[in-house]
Amino acid sequence: MPAGSVPSGTRLAGFGMKKGGGRTSRIRRRKLFRCSVSRGVNESYKPEFIELKKWLKDRKFEDTNLIPACFPGTGRGLMSKTSLREGQMIISLPESCLITTDTVIRSYLGTYIAKWQPPPSPLLALCTFLVSEKHAGDQSLWKPYLEILPQAYTCPVCLEPEVVNLFPKPLKAKAEEQRARVQEFFSSSRDFFSSLQPLFSEAVESIFSYRALLWAWCTVNTRAVYVKHSQRQCFSTEPNTYALAPYLDLLNHSPEVQVKGAFNEETRCYEIRTASNCRKHEEVFICYGPHDNQQLLLEYGFVSIHNPHACVYVSEDILVKYLPTTDKQMNKKISILKDHDFIENLTFGWDGPSWRLLTALKLLCLEAEEFTCWKKVLLGEVISDTNEKTSLVIAQKICQYFIEETNAVLRKISHMQDEEVTLLNQLTLVETLWTEELKILQASAEILNSLQTPFR
Repeated sequence: MPAGSVPSGTRLAGFGMKKGGGRTSRIRRRKLFRCSVSRGVNESYKPEFIELKKWLKDRKFEDTNLIPACFPGTGRGLMSKTSLREGQMIISLPESCLITTDTVIRSYLGTYIAKWQPPPSPLLALCTFLVSEKHAGDQSLWKPYLEILPQAYTCPVCLEPEVVNLFPKPLKAKAEEQRARVQEFFSSSRDFFSSLQPLFSEAVESIFSYRALLWAWCTVNTRAVYVKHSQRQCFSTEPNTYALAPYLDLLNHSPEVQVKGAFNEETRCYEIRTASNCRKHEEVFICYGPHDNQQLLLEYGFVSIHNPHACVYVSEDILVKYLPTTDKQMNKKISILKDHDFIENLTFGWDGPSWRLLTALKLLCLEAEEFTCWKKVLLGEVISDTNEKTSLVIAQKICQYFIEETNAVLRKISHMQDEEVTLLNQLTLVETLWTEELKILQASAEILNSLQTPFR
């Protein structure tokens, strides 16, 4: 993801219903659509939601199906006011309610964007608009929406370095890349911000600070939905497919639901329909896609409990950790795995080691006289009982290594929770990630044990 582009965390897809959920600063979830058994506490009486409702009504949107509520475990979300049937339209948000690059171009920022060279990215336009409108305070036409946005986020780029250091290695590397991208995004945008000085009485450096831009970047990254726009010459060629959708973005994520959500070109509304029935006074969810927990934490800042897509990644160094160092064909085997795309996305899941992981291990465990059969291994053929057994033993050792590592990290986090009180929320988030991975590894260990039974 190049600096200045919106990361892959945009909420685009389905909606559905189920039990449980989560959210950004409250370990949030989103993108399918389900119902929760837990009864929520109605929050529609709160001043910020009264103002939001009036604001939406002025823009021709009035919701009769859902109300804001606070749920145990998931925090703020949307609750069904009545029973919802499969296929029912539950939200039809007019285009006038959306914040898009069209909104920005029509605003006071439009002329500045149009004359800036090289053309700014759609992401920069949206972030600039958010920072400017937030700075405007009571004068902003978007104040009722801005008032309900989180003031802080839990994406890795917002976490303290000592917390990021506790991440699993693959996630830690991606988190460091994310931080570098956002910092570069800020640095490369400062000249554009300076060009906006005529719009403000205060110095633009104090308005468009790194902290302010980070907030706006996280807002777009974690809350935007997919709405395709025609390419404008005043913007760079990066995708212009994102929109902030007030009220709709209160929906939390669940990985186990299916709902249809898209922008309707005919009605000019962003529409959401249920894919299953939902009972009265239950939380309604959407789904951000079939992401594992490391991806959810990276892009959205939350971990999904019992996520069916959750997994534990096996890196190359761990893959070969328990293989004999005397194998003269090891380098050639690794080269074959790389050439055939079998060195990445090797995982343990709820149903045990992935087929890709076992296949890679089977190839690495080939005896010298079996090496010529490596193509058959990649096609899923059984070479020998010895090869099958050895690969399962190695998989078990790797799994046990991860279990021990995970327990060690969880002990470290527990100690830090006692010592670093100010980091408690951030540490709890990382603790949840490792706890979920531990459950997966324990399930995989049991499955591996049963797979080895025929060879004993």
